[in-house]
This record gives sequence, structure tokens and C-alpha cells, in this order.
Amino acid sequence: MIAKIEKKDSGCIARFERHLEHSVEAVLSWLTENEKLAKWFNELRVGELREGGFMKFNMPDGTVEELEITELKRHAVFEFSWWADSVRFELAPESNGCKLVLIERIEKITDHTPKDLAGWHVCLDVIVALMDGRTIARMEEWKKWFEEYKQVIGEVIQR
Repeated sequence: MIAKIEKKDSGCIARFERHLEHSVEAVLSWLTENEKLAKWFNELRVGELREGGFMKFNMPDGTVEELEITELKRHAVFEFSWWADSVRFELAPESNGCKLVLIERIEKITDHTPKDLAGWHVCLDVIVALMDGRTIARMEEWKKWFEEYKQVIGEVIQR
């Protein structure tokens, strides 16, 4: 399911939704436990899991960037900076599992924006697949979704 993208003054907000047949606690563990994070986003780790704490992003050149955790509410919200942008995960229980919402606030739309959106899209699909005991051909999926998000971002810019 493609993200809903809303244009703002200088950027946009992308909203991804997934309904998972797993508990909020189980899903949250995939977002906040380093051994599970490594399985779906190898460069990202939790440094200090608390509001005001940080995530660590391992850059290709070997340096590490710290991204501030701006909001953390037990079993409900996990948000951190994504350089000038932000990434927010919201979790809500449902009768057969939970709803996972990822909201990326994008300050400025660039040529890289569709790449990031395709990346987050595939990351969410990988989390779901891993929790369900499946695998996904990540690069093939990313290429497909990158083309979709290029088109969507092009339409958003024209509005």
C-alpha cells in the first residue's frame, strides 16, 4: 500500500499504514531492539532509548551520525529526527493485532525524496515479512516502489 503524501509549504508529509497480525509490543521490538533493527535497516541502531536519547546511523564512510529521539511514549509513539526531517512510528492495538503508521515529515522535496520513500516503504514490508516468517527481494521491491514514488512526488510538486 503506497504512502499518502500531502504537500506542505516547502516539503511534504508521507504517511504509511500497515495492519499487522502481531501485538504492539512485538512490533515495537522490531523498531527498538538493535538485533532486530539490524535485520531490516542495517545502518540504524538505538543509542539511548529514551526521549532526548538518540539513534545511531552508520554512514558509508565509517562515521556515525546521532539522530535525536524526539518523542517516546510507551507502546504508542517512537519518533526521531532524520537530519532536517523526522520519522515517527505510531502503534495502536487492533482486535487481530495492531496498526503501524510511519509518518515522515520532509522539510524539502529533493531528487532523493522518492528514494527515501521507497526505502521506508520496503522497510515496513520487510518488517511485516520477517514477523510473518517470510523474506522479500528487497532491491527488486525497492526499484518497483522507487518508480511509483518518483511519479507520486512529481504529482505532488505540480500541485
